[in-house]
Amino acid sequence: VQLQASGGGLVQSGGSLRLSCTASGFSLESYAIGWFRQAAGKAREWISCTSNGDVGPFHRNSVKGRFTISRDNSKNSAHLQMNSLEPDDTAVYYCAATTLVYCVVEEHKYDFWGKGTQVTVSS
Repeated sequence: VQLQASGGGLVQSGGSLRLSCTASGFSLESYAIGWFRQAAGKAREWISCTSNGDVGPFHRNSVKGRFTISRDNSKNSAHLQMNSLEPDDTAVYYCAATTLVYCVVEEHKYDFWGKGTQVTVSS
């Protein structure tokens, strides 16, 4: 059972990146999926989540209108499209999955975590 986040990199301010979260060993379709990030010296924070039903998705206020979470059950994966990136978005980004069917923001409610992918936004 594994989650793998990918797609990070170095981008200039105003640029875009698309992160992917791929599951192996289980089906993401039955899970709610969340994205978190952790900047250097700061606590990890929730960014976005999508349930496995019709509720949501949800995004934290600082990324609303810029980030979009989606899922592709046919590829057992989820994505985070990040547009209009800002230097403050620089962080390690993590995807996570929870057996709860609805979106949650609390880290401890997620059952599986992927290794992070670094996103660096230069000014």
